Amino acid sequence: PAAWAHAVRTASDPADGATLTAGPARVTATFSEQLQSEFAAMTVVGPDGNLWSSGPPEVQGATVGVGLRPLGPAGRYTVNYRVTSADGHVVSGSWSFTVSVTAQGTPGPSAASGPTDTGLPVWPFLVGAVAVVAGAGIWALRRRS
Repeated sequence: PAAWAHAVRTASDPADGATLTAGPARVTATFSEQLQSEFAAMTVVGPDGNLWSSGPPEVQGATVGVGLRPLGPAGRYTVNYRVTSADGHVVSGSWSFTVSVTAQGTPGPSAASGPTDTGLPVWPFLVGAVAVVAGAGIWALRRRS
């Protein structure tokens, strides 16, 4: 049973629920297992709804962390993470900390802004896939007779 356990967050810096008088330069989370460096994601969203994390997350052993921009408004900051443990299981979650003093940092983009649609439409590929499957089915039926 213990071998079937998935990675769990065992520590965070700042601690979940902490109140700080100044924003940290970095946030980290430590897990009960080693992490894969691929596919890690970690963001920090401020009380204004903007991203305050800076750069990609870094994985070292069982710890993942991300740098922060100098923080801005006082209030609750939420750290969101998604990591893959050494056994291949995806673990995601969040924790928060509060900054009690407003600073003059400049935020990143709004956390609500999604990727812009600059790709190709999907429907031609779906039609093509259906045509290929239908063609293969017809070919297989004709071959039997």
